[in-house]
Formats: sequence, C-alpha cells, structure tokens
Amino acid sequence: MIDPFTEDVLPGGASGELVFTSLTKEALPIIRYRTRDLTRLLPGTARSMRRIEKVAGRSDDMVILRGVNLFPTQIEELILRVPGLSPHFQLVLSRPLRLDELSVRVEARADAAATEQRAAAERELTSLIKQRVGVTVAVEVLEPDLIERSAGKAQRLVDLR
Repeated sequence: MIDPFTEDVLPGGASGELVFTSLTKEALPIIRYRTRDLTRLLPGTARSMRRIEKVAGRSDDMVILRGVNLFPTQIEELILRVPGLSPHFQLVLSRPLRLDELSVRVEARADAAATEQRAAAERELTSLIKQRVGVTVAVEVLEPDLIERSAGKAQRLVDLR
C-alpha cells in the first residue's frame, strides 16, 4: 500500500492505493504496478495469501459505468467539439434503480442563447458520447454561469450513489 499523493509506503493496516509487485515473473516483471484502487490490507491470518478489504474508491477520476471505463476528460473533449457549449460541465452519477446512470450538466455559451440551438447542442453531445464512449447519458444544457467554479481543481464528478 502506498499513499496515492506522495507515493510513500504505508504501514500495515493503513488505507491507501493498492500496488502490485511481482519479481518472480521472468518475461514481464511488474514493479510497483499502480491499480489506483483505494483499500487496505487486512491483518495476517493462518492463510498463505494476504487479504484486502473491499475496494473503497479510486485515486483518480475514472468511473466504471455499465462496464465502460470513463474519464471526465473524455467527456470534456467531446463537449469542446460542440459549438454551442462552454467547457464548464459537471458529471452526475446516480443509481435510481439497479443500474448506474450518468447525466452531463453543461453550460451553454453566452452567444448560443436560442432554445433551438441549445436543444441541437444537447442532441449532438448525446450522440457523440454514445458513438465515442459507448454509453447512453442524459445531457442537460444549462444557462451560462450556473455550474459552480472553484479556484483549484474543478470538481467534475458528483457521485450520488
């Protein structure tokens, strides 16, 4: 286990990022393979294998949505292709029933004020995400300046599961 930010080795039982090291493989030795999964090692038992706790989260922004690995930067790239949309967006991940659902909240540009332009941008972004990423999402085009801004790293993902 390592600290995901400083990459320092953590003491036994501490929560951190799971890292694999296998020096016995001759063809492909794996030295500090970072999984980006956050968990902790459980105390040793009479078993020959170490056990880990249930994975609590990830140290990066990746989301697994219906079996598809999705990064917020993939959505950002597609948003920048649509002319009527600004780069300010937020991904809302929820689980209303049994399956995870993703909705993309994105601001319209100030010059794209017409309702039909926003509806066209919404349809275009929905189609682009389905084609490029492979998942169906709900897209909501908002008025300019409605998504919260932050001085540091922008909070792109809101997990409501």
